[in-house]
Amino acid sequence: MCEAGSDCSKKYQEWESNEEIQLFREYLRIPTVHPNVNYDECVEFLKRQAASLDLPVRVIEVNPRKPIVIITWEGTAPEQKSIILNSHMDVVPVYPERWTHPPFGAEMDHEGRIYARGAQDMKCVGMQFLAAIRAMRRDGVRLKRTIHATFVPDEEIGGKLGMMEWVHKESFRELNAGFSIDEGIAGEGETYPLFYGERSVWHVYFNISGTPGHGSLLLKGTAGQKAHYIIDKLMRFRENEVKRLENNPDFTIGDVTTVNITLMKGGVQENVVPPELSVCFDIRLAVDVNHLEFENQLLDWCREAGGGIELEYDQKCPYVKPTKLDGSNIYWVAFKDALDELGLQVKPQIFPGGTDSRYIRGIGIPAIGFSPMNNTPVLLHDHDEFLRADTYLEGIRIYRKIIANVANA
Repeated sequence: MCEAGSDCSKKYQEWESNEEIQLFREYLRIPTVHPNVNYDECVEFLKRQAASLDLPVRVIEVNPRKPIVIITWEGTAPEQKSIILNSHMDVVPVYPERWTHPPFGAEMDHEGRIYARGAQDMKCVGMQFLAAIRAMRRDGVRLKRTIHATFVPDEEIGGKLGMMEWVHKESFRELNAGFSIDEGIAGEGETYPLFYGERSVWHVYFNISGTPGHGSLLLKGTAGQKAHYIIDKLMRFRENEVKRLENNPDFTIGDVTTVNITLMKGGVQENVVPPELSVCFDIRLAVDVNHLEFENQLLDWCREAGGGIELEYDQKCPYVKPTKLDGSNIYWVAFKDALDELGLQVKPQIFPGGTDSRYIRGIGIPAIGFSPMNNTPVLLHDHDEFLRADTYLEGIRIYRKIIANVANA
């Protein structure tokens, strides 16, 4: 603990009075939490930020009550492809009884830890983007390419009513985007994770029909037997992926295909063999997996199990090419030059979950996910999510350099 008059007590006072920390905490206190998010207060807050920056702001709705906020800083060459700085306004649910600080209180302790849902995922990034813009405008900086800071809804539930639809609308095409920066994940050591691609999310239901009857019999072709076959095949596949991950020290979880049972339904009574069972798998296909071959494998297993199995996809994301990290991508060259000038170590990798970048990459726009948080425990979606004030402020400095480099590429 810090004592009165100590160095960390002085630092605490500096953090408390820092304009950017104050704005960050104000944003965190807006409970844009699922389910049934009301974005009104958040939109009004962002409008005030645009006004303070003396920048134009637009609010559009691709779907009712799902606003998208666009704050634009026009470049000196507005005909050039623009840069999107994307973040999402929504956050995942909380269990307040599991938190030691109010999840929407944005309380800061004397070590500078700011506790709130969204502190890491990802209200920090949205406000750091604006803080970097504020710093540059305050210093009279002009950038060649136009910057669009976009704040979108419902990313935490798949972006179906937000970015997924928006990228196909005229209002998105009007942005003339050439490159996008979005969220990453904290790094627990000195190295910053950097994400250039994402696995394809498949939520697959195996709806299995079989022979019904009395629970005292040994019937053939029951739904349970078929479910056992399918589960066994996919669990064996899962075991192989676990081994691949364990045996390659360069791999992260994003380099393999993950398979998990998430839902099982069926049955009417304890002594009745049910005519139907349903098993749902959450499958995240690695970027080197051929989608057609994988689906054919699933269909083969269904036939081998005895047939009578229907596949239903609640989500079936297509293959999306990762962003190229080489000399052919001028935005990456500029991004990497900024990292090198700052002396930052990064580990490029495939994102383990899903972000709105997959929709942007899906229409051919390169995107990188990068949250400038290192030496930070990964607490997204966890209890007592926090970000240190000094890490937050350092992230502003990092983004300023990256944004300037990329926008002048």
